[in-house]
Amino acid sequence: MNGVSRRDTLKGAAAAGGAALASAAARPPRRRTATFVFVTGANGSVFTDAELTLRGHRTVGVELPGHGPDAPQFRVAYQAPQDLAALAAEPSAMADVTLDDYVAATVRTVRRAAEHGPVILVGGSMGGATITRAANEVPDLIDRLVYSAAFCCTKLRSIDDYLATPEAKGNRFDAIIGGVVGDPRRIGAVRINWRSADRDFLAALKEALMADAGEAEFLAMLNSSLPDDTLHVSTADARGHKRTWGRVPRTYIRHSRDRCIPPALQDRMIAEADELTPGNRFDVHTVPATHAPTKAAWARIVDILDDLARRL
Repeated sequence: MNGVSRRDTLKGAAAAGGAALASAAARPPRRRTATFVFVTGANGSVFTDAELTLRGHRTVGVELPGHGPDAPQFRVAYQAPQDLAALAAEPSAMADVTLDDYVAATVRTVRRAAEHGPVILVGGSMGGATITRAANEVPDLIDRLVYSAAFCCTKLRSIDDYLATPEAKGNRFDAIIGGVVGDPRRIGAVRINWRSADRDFLAALKEALMADAGEAEFLAMLNSSLPDDTLHVSTADARGHKRTWGRVPRTYIRHSRDRCIPPALQDRMIAEADELTPGNRFDVHTVPATHAPTKAAWARIVDILDDLARRL
């Protein structure tokens, strides 16, 4: 063996192995990788976040029923030039979709994600109703709930009930009316023509949803939105139950410039949730964001989400 004895070789290998074990023991344990499961609000498409992935987390968006390729949202009449008469008449694939359907899809995604580590379930706007109900179903599979300017129903039954409160007065959800196409009762959904070039409609919508954005960023957001959404979620029972939802740690990210879910309404929902579960109160953060956050505002939200994952 070129002058090296077998005994010397074995002794060297043992020493190297011992050094490797010592080095491994000295390294800090690998952090558990969290999966962020995102549930969109009304008219939203499947959403994930590249920055959170680059920071070492997993992200996945829930494909809600009626939002995927099996139930096409886009049709020739929606293209340019638009056929508004046809667009107003075509039945919607969202006609029979309910909050129960949204919850079932979310629970399926949570179950799969939970096989690989902690789950942080995030909902925005109307998505808050979905994540609340999902937490009623599988509280032990969710490590944290995050509401980003989202509805959190506890004392009152539904989204519509909260929108009828004094704290919701002056909300700007009515800005979408100018873009509604067709009779919702006939097509089975609220259909909004986000591709409208009507300047009055676009100005009102921008003021309501994303007043801080430049025109290009605002239009990009609109073009990621789906035209149809269900009629049934806003009236459904979306209350969190104390013994299930109420034991999951939760965070509320307040959007201080929100004109659709005004800060006063966000604060009411936070207070009522905390009253229901005084031993498990919201962890509250505030960002200077409109209802649909700009890229700059979303970066601040990402910092909050990243910190939550690192604390698991």
